[in-house]
Amino acid sequence: MLKQKARAIAIGVLLADLALTAASLPIAWALRQGVLRTELPGLFPLAIYPLEQYLLLLFFILPIWGVLLAGAGFYRSHRTLPFGEEIWAAARVSLGGTVILVLLIFGLRLDFVSRWFLVLFGIVNFLLLAVEKSALRGASRFVRARGFNFRTALLVGTGPKAAQFGDFLEGHPHWGFRVVGYVDDDNGHEAALAARWPRLGRITDMEAILSSRVVDEVIFVIEKGKLAEYEGALLVAERHGVRAHVSLDIFPHVLARPVLEELDGIPLLTFTTTPTNPAELAAKRTIDLVFALALFLVTLPIQILAALGIRLGSSGPILFRQVRCGLNGRQFTLLKFRTMQAGSEERLTEVSHLNEMTGPVFKVRHDPRLTPIGRLLRRLSIDELPQLWNVIIGDMSLVGPRPPLPEEVSRYEPWQRRRLSMKPGLTCLWQVSGRNEVDFDRWMALDLKYIDTWSPLLDLKILLKTVPAVLTGRGAR
Repeated sequence: MLKQKARAIAIGVLLADLALTAASLPIAWALRQGVLRTELPGLFPLAIYPLEQYLLLLFFILPIWGVLLAGAGFYRSHRTLPFGEEIWAAARVSLGGTVILVLLIFGLRLDFVSRWFLVLFGIVNFLLLAVEKSALRGASRFVRARGFNFRTALLVGTGPKAAQFGDFLEGHPHWGFRVVGYVDDDNGHEAALAARWPRLGRITDMEAILSSRVVDEVIFVIEKGKLAEYEGALLVAERHGVRAHVSLDIFPHVLARPVLEELDGIPLLTFTTTPTNPAELAAKRTIDLVFALALFLVTLPIQILAALGIRLGSSGPILFRQVRCGLNGRQFTLLKFRTMQAGSEERLTEVSHLNEMTGPVFKVRHDPRLTPIGRLLRRLSIDELPQLWNVIIGDMSLVGPRPPLPEEVSRYEPWQRRRLSMKPGLTCLWQVSGRNEVDFDRWMALDLKYIDTWSPLLDLKILLKTVPAVLTGRGAR
């Protein structure tokens, strides 16, 4: 009954989301045709095609948004989901759907569609979805906090973690969980001593307990090394169709996050410190490919001028190729415009005493091996433009830790090697924090901070900060 009710609610919310998406179209049309033409006639002097013609786009919009909304996870239980994640999911749907719609429109040559209409449609759709999700969340939490629409939880365990978990659940009444009692597993007596919840029996009584009580969730809060002892109780919960959870705080000192995966039917508990959301990682690669191609084409005249300057300024190749370490230590050939005299790598020992950086890296502000044109290219970061090709072919990303030399990696301390766990990038937190003005340990700490806190929004912030950092040349050497 509960599952049928949840499914009906999910379908209702999906239909409401699609209705709001459909409503975004006439709203965006009215804003472009009416408000912008009235308030900004200089920028928007021309009328757009009638609304009836734009309504034809719903044949594309509704299926696209239906798939994206279903894949965003909106229609699962959101009792404990942070508000920011739900809003970000709405932003991903609106942005992703609008990008797909733009590609379809240009691919099908639907020239009647206004570009500003598409921008307004994406913005209106996001705002409507965000307001709806906020209202639904507020209403459901209001109801749950007053004791309605709750789910009953049975704790298995009497140790300190079980007691803490019960307090944690009841400390968040808006989640809508109510602890009905605990099952004794001979794992200490903290839950029993708390006298907060009734003892419903021993772990061997699970069958009788689930047969005689209304239990929606069984939560196993167990100690490390005792997993095998609970298999029978898990099977009992499975027979009764009751959702079971197992607390995974079995390695409390491990930084890596646990992720449950499946390998051809074999469940795996994976510990990882890197992002794992496939949709977000796919979006990151899509953005890398689209923007790298666009930037490569836009900067092509600058690259041609740089190539001519290098050819006329000194002898040697235009491009400098160097082996670097990428994801998890994979080696690839990094491309840069040559900024030094030919054969400068062989002269490294001559200038090693000029190194201004700590740690296993070499950086010097006034390197005598630089050519005059090379000094200018470095100052403006133009020498990095060929790396857009490294991004296009997948060796690098737009944002990520800078790729190190293999000999530098061989001198890393163990904790510093974790910076190789994400694909290297053209820019990162180090790049927008002063670059070579930051010492090596701080540089490594910034890279690890990026990995631990990564999100598409963080990439966007770094990209926006990179523009003034490049224009001012702060920390460039």
